[in-house]
Amino acid sequence: MSKLLSSTKAALVIYLIFAATAVAQENKKLAQTGLQFLSVVSDAQAGAMGGAMTSLEVQSSALFFNPAGMANLNGFFDLAVSQNQWITDINHNTVSLALRPADGRFGVFGFSLQSVDYGDILGTVVADNPQGYEDTGKLSASALALGFGYAKALSNRFSVGGQVKWVRQTLGQSLVPAAGNATASVKNEVTPLAFDFGTLFKTGVKSLAFGMSVRNFSQEIKFEEEGFQLPLLFTLGISMNVIDLINPGGLKQSAMFSLEATHPRDHPEQLIFALDYKLQDILSLRGGYITSNDEDGPTFGFGISKFGLQLDYAYTPFGVFENVQRVTARFAK
Repeated sequence: MSKLLSSTKAALVIYLIFAATAVAQENKKLAQTGLQFLSVVSDAQAGAMGGAMTSLEVQSSALFFNPAGMANLNGFFDLAVSQNQWITDINHNTVSLALRPADGRFGVFGFSLQSVDYGDILGTVVADNPQGYEDTGKLSASALALGFGYAKALSNRFSVGGQVKWVRQTLGQSLVPAAGNATASVKNEVTPLAFDFGTLFKTGVKSLAFGMSVRNFSQEIKFEEEGFQLPLLFTLGISMNVIDLINPGGLKQSAMFSLEATHPRDHPEQLIFALDYKLQDILSLRGGYITSNDEDGPTFGFGISKFGLQLDYAYTPFGVFENVQRVTARFAK
């Protein structure tokens, strides 16, 4: 027990150092990455908690946060479908599926999909006229990510997981100057591979757990001449059911508190605080707060679970963009 407590204290010290560094960071990292749809949270449970999911076991949805979180899948499969009404009328849709064949002897396999509908975008081209441009019609812009993941519980306390993603973003075709007075049509599309991996450690002290993940690791890519990176994100999280500390008895309930420190490539470091209160394994009330964000900070939501079906909703005030609403349906067996 003393060794376990020492390891837990050491991990906590490392976590606090990381968090303090994040708060003290003053430099602004902006516009340094592309394919930002990969960093958008569409899962409603996660959206209600500000995305603080790295140290939580959230079944197939863990593929979007920390693949190790699906290693202890409860049943044979878990399927989640999410719809996210993002800012400026952009729609993000995600699907995740986790399978645990042979009672988990071979680990858990997962599949994920992210698709983005950017809506109608009007294209223009520079022209020698009073307006200085001419309309070229509507652009067909879209984004897609397909992922295959795997997670394995190496012991009853330690799990690992990873995912490889094929990513595509298409920004439509554009006309560029060619030889003489001619123009050429260019298809603006990139199809990189990205990798996610993470770990999850249950300390054995009540429900205290630590999680770590690295998401969107890839080579530099470019559309034409200027290269850019995907939105690489390092995350360290800690969580615990605070009801364990008071043990009130009576009603079946839990209050999962989650704290995360994030280190993005293109954004100041953040801390995320979240709480998920569940009553009788049926009703969940959730809330979160994200630091160092210009428009969104607090997040809210709820969920209802019964007969293997779970419905989640999240609402996020988003400043000048009004609000973001997310809905997720999950079925597990």
